[in-house]
Amino acid sequence: MLQIGVCDDSQDARLRLRSALERLLEKRAIQYQTYEFSSGEGLMGWMEKHQGELDLVFLDIEMKELNGMEAARRLRQADAGLQLVFVTGYTDYVYDGYAVGALGYLLKPAKPQQLDDILTRALSALYREANEVFVCQKGEVSYRIVRKDILYFVSDRRQVQCVTAARTYTFYGKLDEVERELSDKSFVRIHQRYLVHATAVERMDSGEVTLQGNIALSISRSCQAAAMAALTRAMLK
Repeated sequence: MLQIGVCDDSQDARLRLRSALERLLEKRAIQYQTYEFSSGEGLMGWMEKHQGELDLVFLDIEMKELNGMEAARRLRQADAGLQLVFVTGYTDYVYDGYAVGALGYLLKPAKPQQLDDILTRALSALYREANEVFVCQKGEVSYRIVRKDILYFVSDRRQVQCVTAARTYTFYGKLDEVERELSDKSFVRIHQRYLVHATAVERMDSGEVTLQGNIALSISRSCQAAAMAALTRAMLK
């Protein structure tokens, strides 16, 4: 599911852009969810609690207090893979977007063909980064988690938690399925309940590993030999 944020201090502008987006997405038969924000401050406050939940954000530049350009800088610091599009009534800001890796600009009111082109570019960019992120879903909410930020996964009955330094994401699933989906040798199974990112391991002992943040996890006897060998190989690369 494509999750889109529309941030503009004009309610009419938000409604027009959202309606145009929804027509295009429905025409493409793409599942989506849109979120509206009336200020840069509101968007940033929401993102602090919902990091990784948006794929694409449309930002009005000329907003009061926290404008779109400053909001984009903060968003880029928090999420390098987030696709950003500026929406503006002026052409003066076009070159500023390169500093924050903006996908493009739309001049108000956005023309359907230009908006469709932006959607195509956004979907292509998200597809290209598929091997760099782990995507999971709980209910109607999807999380896009940068793999290099993941410390470990832990299973608890029917739920799995993906732990990063900034946040823990909880979703329904099985650790075996996560391991198969990652198909990445830098993630190592050390226990029936734990799948660790080798790059996060700071120390290995016979019975446990210590991860960044001084997190200690047990290595099970059944996994010990294979886990120690796999972690050693991964850490030497």
